[in-house]
Amino acid sequence: MPAIELSPEDALRLNVLLANKPQAIRINESSMTLFGLLDDSETSIRLNPTCPDEKYLKQIRSVLSERALGNPAGYPLYLQRWTRMGKMRDESLKELLKLGDPEAVFAVVCAEGLTDELARRAWWASEEPENARRMLQTMAVSEGQTGKQLARYLIEFLPFETDTETMIESVRVAMRPGLLPESERRALWKKSARKTPYLVGFIASAPDDLPDRTPPRSDLSGICDLLSADQTPAASLLLRSLSENGQLFLDACLRILNKPPTQDVITTTLDVMRSYYAGLRPDGDPDLGLQQLYEEAAVYVDNTAALQPLFSQAPSLRRDVTAMRVLSGLGYGVLRPELKGSSAAGGLMRRKLEPVLHGISDEIKVLLGSAP
Repeated sequence: MPAIELSPEDALRLNVLLANKPQAIRINESSMTLFGLLDDSETSIRLNPTCPDEKYLKQIRSVLSERALGNPAGYPLYLQRWTRMGKMRDESLKELLKLGDPEAVFAVVCAEGLTDELARRAWWASEEPENARRMLQTMAVSEGQTGKQLARYLIEFLPFETDTETMIESVRVAMRPGLLPESERRALWKKSARKTPYLVGFIASAPDDLPDRTPPRSDLSGICDLLSADQTPAASLLLRSLSENGQLFLDACLRILNKPPTQDVITTTLDVMRSYYAGLRPDGDPDLGLQQLYEEAAVYVDNTAALQPLFSQAPSLRRDVTAMRVLSGLGYGVLRPELKGSSAAGGLMRRKLEPVLHGISDEIKVLLGSAP
């Protein structure tokens, strides 16, 4: 079959565009328009197909690939070559943005070598929420100028999201302190009172910097010096938990577990709490059931020699450290016996998990000073 040729007009304008060394190229397939991002401007080419649109676009991308990668086969073949080599060179990322291919853009978005400037070009090439979420996971982007633009886009797009896990991740990456003005973080925090996934995103993003205020636990002033002088991880975590920020974090966790809508909400919250108290369990998730965690925590506080001087001076803290030890072991292991592989959500899920959610909430209440 003879190769499809571009129309003379398209071939000329495309060559002119490529001669000007565009930073990125995108194609609007519905309007058959090709856009180029130049150093200080944008340009566009309204394509004039000489065959069915799909075949013509394939030829356009073949020309772009030949110029950018030296291979007309395009991005998928290039990806295979990259995989065989083990890692894509950072310099190659710039070329992938010139293919007019959303999959190639996504490869750039996920690359280790992503920079703030590359993120700016990639965002111009493909404004997709998943691209924004991925790029904000990269420190160079979240701390750069592009990060602020991506965060604002995700928050403006939030009302259109329907997937719980996606909502959580959007809030998690966009609500990091410094990305958006504090007034905008507070505005979304207020909405989290009705949108539990938003609240989960907040505690996953900045557990010690939530946009609200709450007093420290009432007894902190009396034991602050004692805890500050103690060098154990338990004392450090008690100071963290009983402070204003810690009490706000724990209260948010309690509110989430009061009426979680989906399993994603619960599992992410458990992961965040386990991470918060990771200092007590450096080996990570023990994958234990809740009753096993109770028993293990009791053994821990009774047999950890480093904790006994603290307990001798403040016996009431034994219960607090026990609660922290339980929370440090949370994970899917506490849910598995009740769910047994079920994909239940909403009220049915909450009924299945009621004993577990109630038990975890009681441990949180201990640290909030509100346990019965």
